[in-house]
Amino acid sequence: MAKQALFSYSIILLVFLFQGITTLAQPATAPAPPAIAPAKPPSPAATPPVQPAKGLAPAPVQSSLVPVQKGPTDIVKILTKAHGYSVFVRLLKNTGVAAQLFDQLNNSNNAFTIFAPTDAAFSSLKPGTINSLSDLQKTQLIQFHILNNLVSLSNFQTLSNPVPTEAGDTSAGEFPLNVTTAGNQVNISTGLVNTTLGGTIYLDNQLAIYQVDKVLLPLDIFVPKPKVAAAPAPTLSNSNTTGTAADSPSGGTTAAAKVDASSAVRLSKYEMLLSIGVAVFAFFATKGT
Repeated sequence: MAKQALFSYSIILLVFLFQGITTLAQPATAPAPPAIAPAKPPSPAATPPVQPAKGLAPAPVQSSLVPVQKGPTDIVKILTKAHGYSVFVRLLKNTGVAAQLFDQLNNSNNAFTIFAPTDAAFSSLKPGTINSLSDLQKTQLIQFHILNNLVSLSNFQTLSNPVPTEAGDTSAGEFPLNVTTAGNQVNISTGLVNTTLGGTIYLDNQLAIYQVDKVLLPLDIFVPKPKVAAAPAPTLSNSNTTGTAADSPSGGTTAAAKVDASSAVRLSKYEMLLSIGVAVFAFFATKGT
């Protein structure tokens, strides 16, 4: 029994020794190198901003509040969608200007530019300013806010002052409207009101509508020109009172009286000489007898 146990222990010891020798004989495995992250591509060079040409302002970006309409162009609907222009819309309808514009925009190639005052602009007027106007003056007031051509924001600087409106002929000095630009800013002057063009309400190839924060009051309505008084009839000077009978009836009567008096004097002298002659003849006739 002792021999058998000793033999078993020897076998187990040999197995452990063999495994140890096998492990030591194997080459050592080097640790895996760390993973290398892929190189990032170089960042592109920054592009310098493009500067506008010297002396030229960058063109303004023109975006409209109300999109282009499908179907007939209706100014009343456009301003109603824009909100805040109810007074201007009411005047457009009451004066008949809205109907005229609707007809021309949809039945011709005519184009228009409209300056639309806000409700706040009308509220800032003195009470009774609009109600005190006659129907004709209300129509002229609305027409004064309308140009008979299409003007985009970039084209206001090309206008010549005074700018003609639908209210009257500027060549005769009626309803002058002046437009000036400073960069992207458009200034409007009537002689009574100065304001700046606001945002674009609507724009297509036939109609442009812009917001203005003041009502454009024309001089011809709110400061009318004084009427020229009729020239007085010319009066005759003293040197003209001695004219002939053809020049004045009263002068003719005076001249006739002078003629009659002169004739009477000559006649009395003739009668006196005749009487003297008769007396002398009678004297000598008496002497002879």
